[in-house]
Amino acid sequence: MRKRQLIIVLMISVFVIGDASAGTETFVYPSKGQTKEQQDQDEFSCYKWAKEQAHFDPNQPMQQAAAPPPQGGAAKGAAKGAALGAVGGAIGGDAGKGAAVGAGVGAAAGAHKRRKAEKQQDAAGQQAEKQHEASVENYQRAFGACMEGKGYTVK
Repeated sequence: MRKRQLIIVLMISVFVIGDASAGTETFVYPSKGQTKEQQDQDEFSCYKWAKEQAHFDPNQPMQQAAAPPPQGGAAKGAAKGAALGAVGGAIGGDAGKGAAVGAGVGAAAGAHKRRKAEKQQDAAGQQAEKQHEASVENYQRAFGACMEGKGYTVK
């Protein structure tokens, strides 16, 4: 059991000392002469408390729903447009010309649809990253408040 707690404390210390995704480091100094063992226990206690307060666990990987890349695009649009254009061209007397025009229009529409989907996917990724950064900041504030309450200096 003691070995398990030590491993958990070490994992937490890695996060607290430097979280590369947040680009900041948190330093904890035992202002009231606390022993290393006491500091480890306090850090673990504050980790649990901050996790509850921030509704965020810094030891869990960032959750991001990876949407599949947009499919189709210009080729799919061209095929649909050609089929519709051939029908329209047949009514007008030239199915080949109608198919060619339909393919061009369909390709442009398909490419536009794909670009729009890619932009939406990029925006969703950026939003997820911002939410993750805010969660990290909330966790660090809660952890710092807890450690300061236990008599440590946190920077």
